[in-house]
Amino acid sequence: MVIEILQIVGIALISTFLVLIIKEQKPNIAFLLVVFVGCTIFLFLVDQIAAIIHMVEKIALNAKVNTVYVATILKIIGIAYIAEFAVQITKDAGQASIASKIELAGKIIILSMAVPILTVLVETIINMIPN
Repeated sequence: MVIEILQIVGIALISTFLVLIIKEQKPNIAFLLVVFVGCTIFLFLVDQIAAIIHMVEKIALNAKVNTVYVATILKIIGIAYIAEFAVQITKDAGQASIASKIELAGKIIILSMAVPILTVLVETIINMIPN
């Protein structure tokens, strides 16, 4: 894992220097380089993301947790990361107002997905309270 972070940081630093150099002459190309490097770093981490998902599913099965809830939580986490990635790219493009709309959309989608889990949690707590 130490080697992987060093590779990611190396790619990021080299790209940063290239972007700083290119930005003055060709800002459009510099922005595309930023997007490309961001996507490349994300793709570099796909194997680790898959391993994390597999571990969480294994823990849920061992704990006999309903897989629907685990899948929903994993989707919520995925939406949060994707929204954050899009927000950062949009801010890099100088479009802060669009970035704030992406944040709002992500939060609303997450909330709508979390309501069934919150409902079950509240019902469980209510059932634990003695009458």
